[in-house]
Amino acid sequence: MSNASEALVDLYCKELRLPGLRRAYRDIAREALAQGRTPVDFLAACLAQELASRRESRIRARLAQARFPALKTLDAFDFTLLPELPKAKVLHLAKGEFIKKKENVILLGNSGTGKTHVAIGLGMAAIAAGYRVRFIPVVDLAQELLQAEQEYRLPRYLKGWQKVDLVIADELGYINLGPGAPLLFQFCAARYERGSMVITTNLEFSRWTEVFGDATLTGALLDRLTHHAHILLFKGESYRFRESQQRQSVTTDT
Repeated sequence: MSNASEALVDLYCKELRLPGLRRAYRDIAREALAQGRTPVDFLAACLAQELASRRESRIRARLAQARFPALKTLDAFDFTLLPELPKAKVLHLAKGEFIKKKENVILLGNSGTGKTHVAIGLGMAAIAAGYRVRFIPVVDLAQELLQAEQEYRLPRYLKGWQKVDLVIADELGYINLGPGAPLLFQFCAARYERGSMVITTNLEFSRWTEVFGDATLTGALLDRLTHHAHILLFKGESYRFRESQQRQSVTTDT
């Protein structure tokens, strides 16, 4: 391939917005010549490279948009530490069918048992499957809702979330939401049968009134959240407590 031809291909790729092809076509061309492949084979390989590049770029962008506090996968989760957690069900949920059906997932259990890890793992699997995901702590969500209401832009704020296929609301139950409780109810009600949520909580449903402060509102919220929901119980010792004990053991032994 002459320098003039390469310059033209670079120019055409730039004009057509084919960055993946622009980066790879030289290597693909050399491989095609070495293997005696047909022009159609070469073209197919170029287009496949561009598709792969676009998929990688889309995943990177959606991972950034998700705002995960850390990138965690289900492959890295030790299910043996929680024998009562159905691994097969979690892996089935990771296929994303519940998002397609607009269902919810509620992860309930003590602090430190891996709820957030599994929630992020489900979120990353959803992104790989082509869905838009957003992770947000429940307290932050309540604060954003309050601010939007105070600035008279609540409808616009709620509408912005309609583009998100899966909302991961983390750590419900640690702080009373006060005036943010009715707004969080409104947020969840707006997603009912329109978009999926994954919620992590350390409180049994009977104690959710401690967070929302009103039994009627709490009952109405639970009715919506659990109507189409998969509930996973996390029963086990805290990972952080276990790691602390192991570190202390190592320190003592040395």
